[in-house]
Amino acid sequence: MKYCFLPALIFVMASIQAQPSPEALRFVRQGVKRFVFDQEQRIPLASLDPASIIGLPAMHPISHHRAEKAAVLLKNDQLLVRSEEASHTEVWFGGFNPFATYSLDLGNLSGTGVLGFTFGSGPEGMRVGLEYTNGRLQDLRMEVFEDSLQVLSTSIQTASSDSLAGKRIILQLLGSGLTVYLQDAGLPLVIGQGEFSQYLDLRQRDRIHRFQSQVFLEISQGAVHIGRVDAYLGAGMGLADIRAITYEDGSPLLDAGRLWYTLTIRGRGLPHPLQGVFSMDPTVFDLRLEGVIVFDRNDGLLRNEVASHVFYDRREEMWKGLTTGFSAYANENEAKQLLTISSKKDPRFGFSVMQAEPFGMVGDIEDPHLLFDAAAGKWRMLTCINQNGYKAILLESEQWNRGFVPLAGPVSVNSTGTSLQKIGEQRYAFFGSSERKIFIYSYPDLKEQGTLQMDLPPWDAESGTRVWPNVVELPEGYPFRYLALMMDRYNYPGIQGPQWTYGAIYLYHGYE
Repeated sequence: MKYCFLPALIFVMASIQAQPSPEALRFVRQGVKRFVFDQEQRIPLASLDPASIIGLPAMHPISHHRAEKAAVLLKNDQLLVRSEEASHTEVWFGGFNPFATYSLDLGNLSGTGVLGFTFGSGPEGMRVGLEYTNGRLQDLRMEVFEDSLQVLSTSIQTASSDSLAGKRIILQLLGSGLTVYLQDAGLPLVIGQGEFSQYLDLRQRDRIHRFQSQVFLEISQGAVHIGRVDAYLGAGMGLADIRAITYEDGSPLLDAGRLWYTLTIRGRGLPHPLQGVFSMDPTVFDLRLEGVIVFDRNDGLLRNEVASHVFYDRREEMWKGLTTGFSAYANENEAKQLLTISSKKDPRFGFSVMQAEPFGMVGDIEDPHLLFDAAAGKWRMLTCINQNGYKAILLESEQWNRGFVPLAGPVSVNSTGTSLQKIGEQRYAFFGSSERKIFIYSYPDLKEQGTLQMDLPPWDAESGTRVWPNVVELPEGYPFRYLALMMDRYNYPGIQGPQWTYGAIYLYHGYE
C-alpha cells in the first residue's frame, strides 16, 4: 500500500523541476552595439544622387529666386552649384516627413554663402541653413515662414567647426524640434539644436501631405560641391524602451524566424523621440530597423508617442496595444497619459500610423504592458506610476481599452520598464530600477521573487540603472532557452539641456 503513491509523487516532483525559477536563471552577455545614424539602419524616403542622375531638370527641378542664376551642373559624380554674384537656388530632392533624418554630403566649397534644407509649400515653411566663409562655419540658423512672412529667425548653433568641406551634415527632425550634426571621422558632432512647434507644427497631416524638401544655396560668390542628399527613417543615435511585440496572451511574436520589438529611437529630450520597430534573429545579434509608428488621435496631428506595447489579437485579427503620450510635452496645455492604439494594417513595416485613443489613465504613468489572461478572463496591464518615484502596478479590466482598476501594487521599490513574461508555465513581472537591480515579482499579486542574475549588467558604477529587462522565453529547439535585450543609460555627447539620448543595446542569453 505504501508504494501506491510513488508514481504520483514522481509526477509532482517532475512538475516542480520542470517549472524553472526565473531568479535562478543565469544571463550571459553576448554582444553590445550603439547605433549612431548607421548606414545599414536606413529606410529610404528620397535621395539626390549625382552619380545616377540623367535629366537633372526633370529629376530634381531647380528654382532660382534672384536675378543672378547660379550655374547648376553635374561634374565628377557631384552636384556643382557656382555663382559669381549673389544668387539663391533651390534644388528639389523629395517629399516631407517631420520624423525623418536628412543628410547632405559636402565636397569642396569656396567663397561665402548659406546652404542647407528648406521644407515647405507656397507661403509657409522652415529652413535650416549653415552660413560659411571660405569653408568655415560661421553660424547655424533656423527660420520659419508663415503667410510669406518670416516669423522666426534665430541662431541654433551650439558648437563650432574648423571646416565644412568633405563632411556630412545630418539634420534629425524630431516632430517638434531638431538637432543638427556634422560628421567627418568618428561620432557626429552636435552643432545645433532648436524648437519650432510653437511657430509651425510640422506634425500636421496637411503639411506632411503638401510640403516638399529642397536643398537651398544662397551663394554670395563661390561654388559648392554636393556628393549626395538623403532623406530616410533611421535609428538615430540612441535606442531605449525595448519591448517585445507579442500576441494577445503575451507570448512573443516569432515571425519569419525573427523576434519583433518596439524600441524608442532617441532624438534629444521630450517630446523628441520616435517609436521604432525592429526585428532580430534570436540566434544571432542582427537587430534591424523595419519601420516606425506614429499615432493619430483624430486631431490633425501625427504624434510621436513612444514606450509602446504592440500585440496582435488573433481573435479579432487586429493589431492593438498601449503607448505613452509623451508628445504632450510639445504643448503646454496637454497632459501626459496612456493611450490605446489599434490598426488593421500590420504596423511593423515602413511608415505606419496607428489610431490612438485616451482611456482615462491621465498623469505620470508610463511603460505599459497589456495581455489577456484566459484563466482569469481578464485583460491585465502592468505599468508604472510616479508616486515618489516610479512604482509598478497591475490593473485589470473586462475590456482591453477601458475600465481598468487596480489589482496589485504599487510595489515599494523603484520600477520602470515593466513587462510580463511567462517562464515555463507561470507569468512573472520584470522591471528595472534605480536600485541597481532588475527585479522579478510574482504574478498577479506582485510579491518580490528575487532579482535577475547577469554576468555583466548594462551599467557600471556611475551610470543609471533604470533599464528595460525585456526577458523572452524561446520555444524548444533553440541553442538557448531565454533571451534578453536591454539598454544602457549613457547620453549622447554634446547635447545641451534636458535630454534622454541613451543608449546602446545589450544582448543576453539565459540558461537554467
